[in-house]
Amino acid sequence: MTDPLKLPPSVQADLLVQALPHMQRYDQQIVCIKYGGNAMGDAATAEDFAEDIVLLEQSGLKPVVCHGGGPQIARMLEKLNIKSEFRQGLRVTDAATVDVVEMVLAGSVNKDIVGFISREGGKAIGLCGKDGNMVTARKVHRTVVDPDSRIEQVLDLGFVGEPETVDTTVLDAVLKAELIPVLAPVCAGADGQTYNVNADTFAGAIAGALGAKRLLLLTDVPGVLDKNKQLIKELTVEECRRLIADGTITGGMIPKIETCIYALEKGVEAVVILDGKVPHAVLIELFTDHGAGTLIRR
Repeated sequence: MTDPLKLPPSVQADLLVQALPHMQRYDQQIVCIKYGGNAMGDAATAEDFAEDIVLLEQSGLKPVVCHGGGPQIARMLEKLNIKSEFRQGLRVTDAATVDVVEMVLAGSVNKDIVGFISREGGKAIGLCGKDGNMVTARKVHRTVVDPDSRIEQVLDLGFVGEPETVDTTVLDAVLKAELIPVLAPVCAGADGQTYNVNADTFAGAIAGALGAKRLLLLTDVPGVLDKNKQLIKELTVEECRRLIADGTITGGMIPKIETCIYALEKGVEAVVILDGKVPHAVLIELFTDHGAGTLIRR
């Protein structure tokens, strides 16, 4: 990427003029960013992301980072020779697996992100859903239809949870102190059990509870694509539902869209799905007219 300090002064000034209205729009607004395991990539990608987060905070925004870590969990399970069982494409989180999930997400991945932000001059603090009873989870129950008998069956996914309640007390204090919260989706249930919560769902719950101006879902695809594999720049909730019904939106994009709709219903102004591997994708999305992915509004 071209060093901005090496650009002609007139170009630098033009960039600032273009960015200023966007900065003013988001001044003192909360922006929740979900940083996916697949979007984390290499060290250079992580450094770009950290630079973006620090610049957001220095520009008057209040960034809240929620992260996943699926690939990192898979590598650690393999290293420890713990076999994962999948049912209908979903990972079953047994007692051994949930211990690894907590160790990786609330431990190594969380502190790596905090470290990158700190090296770029930011003041980040790593937390998980358990801290301050921030997010209380309940056990997920999924049902599937047996293809042969056509009988509906209940899937037991073990210690997989979904957000039930969100208490923003800790986050409010952290943001008031001008710190950058970095949140891992490991939560406790009312029964005291540890649950692994999908990072997209977790970020949607956090963004909704905080009344975020934007929720950015960083992933490894450009956004929502049409049937010709072209990026769709903007969608409404109604259009999203139509594209799911007609088969345009399929597979793993469906739960992401469901998270977007959930967050919008909870009060988030707009949600964006974008490619986190694009250098400075967060800044492009928030501070330019061009945008960087698919924006979904109510």
